[in-house]
Amino acid sequence: MSIILDISGDEHITIDTFQPGDAPGVGDLFRKVYGEDYPVKLVYDPEGLVKAFEKHENIPGVARSSKGTVVGYVSIFRSAPVETVYEGGQGLVLVDYRKHGILRELIRYYSEVLAPAYGADAVFGEAVCNHVYSQKAWAMHGAIETALEVDLMPGAVYAKEGTTGRVATLHMTRMYRPMEHTVYAPRQYKEAMRFIYDGFTSGARVAKATDESAAGEPTSIESSHFEFAHVTRMTVRQAGQDFPAVFEEYERDALDKGMVVIQVWLKLSWPFIAGLTDWLSGKGYFFGGILPRWFGEDGLLMQKVAVRPNWEGIMLYSDRAERILAAVREDWQRVTT
Repeated sequence: MSIILDISGDEHITIDTFQPGDAPGVGDLFRKVYGEDYPVKLVYDPEGLVKAFEKHENIPGVARSSKGTVVGYVSIFRSAPVETVYEGGQGLVLVDYRKHGILRELIRYYSEVLAPAYGADAVFGEAVCNHVYSQKAWAMHGAIETALEVDLMPGAVYAKEGTTGRVATLHMTRMYRPMEHTVYAPRQYKEAMRFIYDGFTSGARVAKATDESAAGEPTSIESSHFEFAHVTRMTVRQAGQDFPAVFEEYERDALDKGMVVIQVWLKLSWPFIAGLTDWLSGKGYFFGGILPRWFGEDGLLMQKVAVRPNWEGIMLYSDRAERILAAVREDWQRVTT
């Protein structure tokens, strides 16, 4: 399936799935807009784009002009711990073509065509909160708010938009393959989690987390540092009784590298998760929300910010998002006072 847009008497745009022959044109498109400064360097690498597409790691949709150039691009790509959850983003349209609804149709294309065709369980986006436009765009295509990532991006990235202070993002997910499974809610997050799940079709059943100790297996954590944003993300694959000691080692490394924001991803399928969240709360980590299908089953976002979060800079488009913000801020106040 492709989408055809007639934009003038002698030119039309075809929105379609990426083909290897598009790769040089994708690089040209990004150079025309960003020079060599776009942070995702894959777009400049024709061979890398083709290989990532063949492995289903990065699946683009492109807008081709009938005059022979690539004038728009968007992709779904793997960034979650499980391969069947994709992130949607990297949307770009050449400046001279931005009044024809091309980006809107590119987003519709990956939502309605690419994600189902390539077996995505879910596709999520991180909509910036220094304005509400991207939040509304995600909502138009069936994405639901499930978490708030506080102070995720440095304000300097959006300085031309008049932004001051770090920028939060709203985690929004469109579910393609709901799966029945049980998630365990720590007592302090039970109300917020039930609210999030009540408006989201995921197949999850919320149960009370138990008082049992973490599993007997050794703790396994994967840590990724994003130096340009001063953000560290920790994926907790397994949590054992050595969790505090192992975690503190990873946290110390992040702080030594000057990270401002630390995110922790935990498995909501663990009945013993309450012990982990209690311990993390004691170290200043607070509730972020739910990450649908993050580990195959759902994940929980905990987060810590080294300075006072830029709460005043958060703009949200919906009452549901405001409710999530209230839960996040209330827990931040609880763990920091």
